[in-house]
Amino acid sequence: MAVRVCSTAVVAIVLMLFLVLPRDMVDAASYIVGDRINGWDFNISNWPKAKTFTFKPGDELVFTYEPGKYDVVPVNDIEYDNCGHALDSKVYRSGNDKINLVDGSNYFISDFPNQCEAGMKLRVFAK
Repeated sequence: MAVRVCSTAVVAIVLMLFLVLPRDMVDAASYIVGDRINGWDFNISNWPKAKTFTFKPGDELVFTYEPGKYDVVPVNDIEYDNCGHALDSKVYRSGNDKINLVDGSNYFISDFPNQCEAGMKLRVFAK
């Protein structure tokens, strides 16, 4: 009897999640930034998917890189253009960072000295 009540509760919770989660989060996809060999590196501004593909809000970008050599910082358009960021910005450093896209333009830079200026920055659009 306890097993039947428990499994019924689990089914009810799963069904509620489908009703509560935004549709775009349910349909979200995951994309490795760059390519599988180099990932997040200096050639990232030439990543074809960023220029030709329309992402959806909730899609996940996976930034792969060597920790301690690079990092990733989500920024706004002005910070992107100036290769800087606010002091309280979230800086990702794991080498396998997963960041969900928001509706509209999404901007990312590397915070290591001179890397953003050398092309380690990325803009993608989600709609």
